[in-house]
Amino acid sequence: MHPTTVTRVLIAGIALAALTGCTSGSPHKNEALPTKAPLKPAQRADPGLPGMPPLLDPKDVYAADRPNQLSPVVKDFPSRVYVPNTISNTVSVIDPETYKVIDTIPVGRQPQHVVPSWDLKTLWVNNDLGNTLIPIDPKTGKAGKPVAVHDPYNLYFTPNGRYAIVMASKDRQLVFRDAHTMKVAKAVPVSCYGVNHADFSPDGRYFIVSCEFSGELLKVDTEKMEVIGQQKLPVHGSMPQDVKVCPDGKTFYIADMVANGLWIVDGDSFGKPEFLPTGKGAHGLYVSRDSREMYISNRGEGTISVFDFTQNRLTDKWRLPGGGSPDMGGVSADGKVLWLSGRYNAEVYALDTGTGKELARIKVGNGPHGLAVYPQPGRYSLGHTGVFR
Repeated sequence: MHPTTVTRVLIAGIALAALTGCTSGSPHKNEALPTKAPLKPAQRADPGLPGMPPLLDPKDVYAADRPNQLSPVVKDFPSRVYVPNTISNTVSVIDPETYKVIDTIPVGRQPQHVVPSWDLKTLWVNNDLGNTLIPIDPKTGKAGKPVAVHDPYNLYFTPNGRYAIVMASKDRQLVFRDAHTMKVAKAVPVSCYGVNHADFSPDGRYFIVSCEFSGELLKVDTEKMEVIGQQKLPVHGSMPQDVKVCPDGKTFYIADMVANGLWIVDGDSFGKPEFLPTGKGAHGLYVSRDSREMYISNRGEGTISVFDFTQNRLTDKWRLPGGGSPDMGGVSADGKVLWLSGRYNAEVYALDTGTGKELARIKVGNGPHGLAVYPQPGRYSLGHTGVFR
């Protein structure tokens, strides 16, 4: 079945069911997005992951990410946008005040993402085919000595800061490494293909992983470092991408660029997911500074969908003038600008989060992918292009 046909079937069948969400709300008159009462936070008898800093607000995992709420560690870092160009093998550095590229850093082969370290002190360039991580000092913008790490497609950190987790996509492994030395602690083989993105439960005890090339999701026990759940998404050829947990920490959203929307799954039960269509090539997920909205980049149609957590519905769709291929990125420290790479257009987009207006379109190297806006608010980083708590 063609992906478009599959999506239509899903819309017709699943949109009639109640969508799991952060809170209840009312759909637009023309949107078949009924809601149900909010799920109560899970009651846990055991404490969170040992060593993990407690959440500032147990009802909002993003409470530490408010506008300009910078950690003392990063407050003196210059504001920059770091863009890994997978084909050019460089990182373009943009000054967000002038919208100009001010530096181009040569890196290893096929850099996929620029990832802030758990302690916020380092930016790691993931050279996937080069089998290295290159550290960038965000205070000086200078690159350091490469660290040998095999198949680093993406990089995350356990919420207690003990381990880095390398998403070794081609190796079909989740590799837990010392967060500072990058020495291997445990390599966890997986039976799915293309592990790439993840996010953690509020207590840090598990995380949900997307498997791009086999259309599957994994649930992983953080402390035991083992897969404890696995499921196949119900769309043939599904390609799940970015993963984000709802502010209440209960619901996980997974972008799917073949199904053209979001899978919505309860993290604790890891039951059958529900579906919300957003746009062709749904790819990246980014939460606003007030924890109210999530921006969804639809790479295949040059749009960004806006999802309101409190209303549990889509409220807007922004279209890039002249089209584009919005991919990965992040929100500015003040929350006013959404930055996204244009994967197939060798450019970066800056969008006003209040209006969706395009503020700038900046030429960079070829194949820009997982750009990092830095610094951002938050006490520590969980990885990817900047997931902070």
